[in-house]
Amino acid sequence: MKKILSGLFAVTFGCFTVPAFAAGDAVKLPSYDWSFEGVFGTYDKASMQRGLQVYKDVCSGCHSLDLVAMRNLLDLGYNVDEVKAFAADYTVEDGPNDEGEMFERAGKPSDHFPAPFANEKAAAASNGGKAPPDLSLMAKARVGGPSYIRALLTGYVDAPEDVDVGNLSYNTYFPGHLIGMAAPLSEDAVEYSDGTPASVDQMATDVSHFLMWAAEPKLEARKQTGIKVMIFLIIFTLVMYAAKRKVFAKVH
Repeated sequence: MKKILSGLFAVTFGCFTVPAFAAGDAVKLPSYDWSFEGVFGTYDKASMQRGLQVYKDVCSGCHSLDLVAMRNLLDLGYNVDEVKAFAADYTVEDGPNDEGEMFERAGKPSDHFPAPFANEKAAAASNGGKAPPDLSLMAKARVGGPSYIRALLTGYVDAPEDVDVGNLSYNTYFPGHLIGMAAPLSEDAVEYSDGTPASVDQMATDVSHFLMWAAEPKLEARKQTGIKVMIFLIIFTLVMYAAKRKVFAKVH
């Protein structure tokens, strides 16, 4: 019975872990305890709200978030009016209108985050020939997930004397160490609305937490479903075991 239960736990909760991919020559990442890890882990809404602020104030100038609709920010603890106000800060292209022309309007909760560039070629032209990647699924697309993003954002150091970086930057945790993105974070780059000191470590942690939610918005719901399924299966197993004992009691 122990083997059966162990197998059920592995199958049920295996989907809640960050996926592992071939690491290649990637440097070992520093460990970090995320609130959403483990069977009973949950997202930290305060951290995600701060992470959203970091994305909007720092990251959104280059990186898109195409797969996230602004109405989904309700999951971060905002109310409907706050989400409407947040969306209205953006200008969105819409149309065509009755004259067949495109027009601009204030954003609505149903809109997805607008991309910072009109198209991929425009993004590449503004960033040294390579378009910055969309961040919607970045926390699931990289080995280490949010821990990799956090390490990358805090891994900028001076290059060794024997390394010619050219127009690139040196990052301890980037495979090969030479990265086209300059260090995006600096002390107090944002002013958190909740008064939290905006250190580089804090901002990196918060935006990584936010991007994990962007990549897996239903993580908490799946965990809750998995726990309910496990409870049901355990009870069902015990009932069936008791029924078997009763039915075959006389035989034994």
